[in-house]
Amino acid sequence: MNNLLQKHKSQRKLTTLVENHTIYNADSSELNIFETHKIAKRVNLRFDAPILASMLTGKKVMHLEGMPSFDFIPGESVVLPRNKEMIIDFPEATSKKPTQCLALAIDPAKISEVVSAFNESTIIDLKENGNWSLEDTSFHLDNSNEIQQLVGRLIYLFTEGNKSKDVFIDFTLKELIIRLLQTKARRALIENATDGSLSDNRIAFAINYMKEHLTDKISIDKLVEKSCLSKSYFFKVFRDTLGLSPIDYLNSERIKFSKELMKSGNYQVAEIAYKSGFSSPSYFSKQFKRIENITPGYYKKQLSKVERGKIYS
Repeated sequence: MNNLLQKHKSQRKLTTLVENHTIYNADSSELNIFETHKIAKRVNLRFDAPILASMLTGKKVMHLEGMPSFDFIPGESVVLPRNKEMIIDFPEATSKKPTQCLALAIDPAKISEVVSAFNESTIIDLKENGNWSLEDTSFHLDNSNEIQQLVGRLIYLFTEGNKSKDVFIDFTLKELIIRLLQTKARRALIENATDGSLSDNRIAFAINYMKEHLTDKISIDKLVEKSCLSKSYFFKVFRDTLGLSPIDYLNSERIKFSKELMKSGNYQVAEIAYKSGFSSPSYFSKQFKRIENITPGYYKKQLSKVERGKIYS
């Protein structure tokens, strides 16, 4: 990300040490890059369009209405409705290590266009499921690899100066909005599947079933039966809504469970595989490496090092 900012740094003007502001414009969006070079408190910021704020370097403390205050660090973003006030502290900013953040303001008409298409593709029937929005509430998220790459791509496109930049930015914005909608849907459906608030949503019902039978053998036919949809339509709506397949979701939850097993007991990798609901140790190891980018054996070794450090510290 720092390399992407070199172009910006070479052409921006530094006129203030607190929230120095550089604007890059496109047809349906505006990229704002803010830099703060000294410690500051209670800085107010507000946009008249919905924004995605994403941290680039340093740390902020964000105070938003309706949310507990939180540290805002690189690799995280916040989606905010229009005219939402941000009150920001900069506890660590210095001239050598400035805090940098981007705020991508998006034309509400563009968001509405993409959201409508997304909802049309994810609706089941009787208005079930296809009612997602980016402008109803604020939400704070850890950037997925896909969202992080799109943010980097947008920085490049806005600062590059290509004659076709508006076309490229438009394509990238559409994907970013869809990824954010899927992130919001995952949070709503996965985190709230068991609280009853989404009991009439068949995707949430299938997710709840997977949670309750995480370590059992779960057949796709059983999930399809629980959702009361055809197999092909169940797969389509699940993937379009959440951005991943039912199998990918199930495997990711089982990997989370396997990590808890590694922390709580001295199990061998093969034992962990079967206790986590995987059909074989080899499939478990393959999925663990795909999701965590390391092998389960290496993860166990790192845990052991941490535990030894605690004992001897």
